[in-house]
Amino acid sequence: MTRGAAAWAVLALTGLALFGNYYVYDSIGPLAEQLSRELGYSDTQIGTLNAIYSVPNIVLVFVGGILVDRYGPGPVTFWTSVICLAGAALTAIGTPFALMAAGRLMFGIGAETMIVATIVALGIWFAGRQLAFAMALSISFARIGSYAVDVSPVWAPGAYASGWQAPLSLAAGIMCAGVVAAFLYWRLEASSAARGLQVLGLSRERIELSKLAQFSRGYWYVLALCVLFYSVIFPFRSTFSIKYFQHTGALSLEAASVLNSYVFLAAVFATPLFGWMNDRVGRHGLLLTLGAALLAAAFYVLGATDLSPGVSTALIGVAFSLVPAVLWPAVTLLEPPQRLGTAYGFMTMVQNIGMAGANFAAGALNDANGASAANPAGYLPMIEFFGVLSLLAVAFAALFWRYRARSAS
Repeated sequence: MTRGAAAWAVLALTGLALFGNYYVYDSIGPLAEQLSRELGYSDTQIGTLNAIYSVPNIVLVFVGGILVDRYGPGPVTFWTSVICLAGAALTAIGTPFALMAAGRLMFGIGAETMIVATIVALGIWFAGRQLAFAMALSISFARIGSYAVDVSPVWAPGAYASGWQAPLSLAAGIMCAGVVAAFLYWRLEASSAARGLQVLGLSRERIELSKLAQFSRGYWYVLALCVLFYSVIFPFRSTFSIKYFQHTGALSLEAASVLNSYVFLAAVFATPLFGWMNDRVGRHGLLLTLGAALLAAAFYVLGATDLSPGVSTALIGVAFSLVPAVLWPAVTLLEPPQRLGTAYGFMTMVQNIGMAGANFAAGALNDANGASAANPAGYLPMIEFFGVLSLLAVAFAALFWRYRARSAS
């Protein structure tokens, strides 16, 4: 196998592992209303199930990034996928609430470091060629996982009819397939190295925390944008949006899930397109500013207009396709290969602080304002909260755009 063929095999196997990862993460969204109805969970508790995923990564994902730099992405991807599977299984066991939360905590311990490892794998296997396109295709695998779980009430209605536990057991089974893919990737990486197809840019240097001070100003702008963008996207789309559409639009679970899924379906196809375009035209700052602005516009539509929620879904779908396709490859332009694990790990660490805080805040806002099917207006403070975060994301994207323009001049 040539190095080029091995690189595409790495993309396929890590993509399958990410499919399982994102399926499990997003499995709470379609169940949110059912968990309230069958188990009596409040929105604060439902928000906690995704927030607690992020809590360990406030520290551990940065450590994970250092481990990737030290041991390579192959073994780290595999062992973190095993942790993900254990967490998904524990979540499916479920009650009491503390046990389900513990499962989400364990899943989070593995999931974010696994994502960092796969990003670094692509960054070093595709170094200097088609990187944005390869990363965008990888993101598409993840979005397929999110889309599959959003429409699971349609293709697996029997699971939801059986109660809250069966859909979570299905998620654990899908994560099991992700573990197999992660193992095959690890073995491919090891065999490629043994045959002289060394991964370009891989370093066994000791990474010291003091080196964070060496990161460029552009990196910090991208980090802030990343935190704000994902603090809106995942707490809304993966935790509360389906329940929000059910209660504010009087939609069934199936209809609300399909409406929400269009964001991920659009990203499956549009993200590689934007990645391909970014490889050819660059303009990272302009594209990131445009994507963040579309996200802000989506929450304006939800909170201040009577337009169909499908309009906001379309806007978020484009933003969710554009920003990740440009943001993650941009880091490779700002930091050297031997620090990519640390750079991505630290970025993901701070991202998880934002995601945890946003999940807690959104759930608390809904409970404090009595948000429900009987009081759909109670969801407005949550929409305004996400709108403010989106506007801050636009500001940091614009700062990065100015930084890149000045660096090029």
